Amino acid sequence: MANNESLVALNGTQISYIGHDCKEIPEFLGETYGQFARRLDLSFNQLRSLAGLKMFTELEELIVDNNLLGNDLQLPRLPNLHTLTLNKNHLTDIEALLEHLADVTPSLEYLSLLGNEACPNQLVSPDKDEDDYQRYRYFVLYKLPQLKFLDTRKVTKREGMEAQERGAFMKVVKPKPEASLNEAGSESHPLPYSPLPRGSRDPMPHKGEGSVKEYSQPWTLQSGRCSQAGTEGVDCGTRRQISIDMCHAGGCHAVCLRECLRVVLAAMQ
Repeated sequence: MANNESLVALNGTQISYIGHDCKEIPEFLGETYGQFARRLDLSFNQLRSLAGLKMFTELEELIVDNNLLGNDLQLPRLPNLHTLTLNKNHLTDIEALLEHLADVTPSLEYLSLLGNEACPNQLVSPDKDEDDYQRYRYFVLYKLPQLKFLDTRKVTKREGMEAQERGAFMKVVKPKPEASLNEAGSESHPLPYSPLPRGSRDPMPHKGEGSVKEYSQPWTLQSGRCSQAGTEGVDCGTRRQISIDMCHAGGCHAVCLRECLRVVLAAMQ
């Protein structure tokens, strides 16, 4: 017991047990400090469970950054907890986490989830931008309206109002496991999206009127201009980018999706 306690940093009601590679909360922590600890820092371990927190009945602040906590995270009811930081763990299911926190931490005011896939920002997802992050904030604040700080930013009154109006529609999609993204026997790099039936997506030439040309890149349209050929095309009234696997109409640069499909399907008959 004495050796274990030597690893603990104690400052009044603040307990730190940092960087000891433990996979669960040691029993002696709860037995020795659980009744009076107000702040507990368990950062830089290898925690996969927080079951040992049941002894910390008076806890107000919990820091468990840089651990291995996943979507099976379960906290005991902590009625006095107002601060929780879960930065840099393995959390991906934001909705399940928020519903659990709403149930067991009714006094929570400060929450930080940076460095998790559940928090879409450039720390873990370089393809995410500020709009993605703001949608995440709206959804979190919709689920936990009592929060005053989220991650590193204070929650403004306007942001809270927006969250109650729009947050229900801002759910962050849980990333799918890589294995489920590919069908059995398929290549690991899927083809670009195509509106054509699966059987007609293979990048191979078909017979058709005029010369047949196969493109190594998808033929894309943005704002009514053919990016492959570099010539003006027919604007079909949409400003969304469309993509098909190949231009199959020889020298034709018509860019209306309906016209493209008509030419391709006619050539396949």
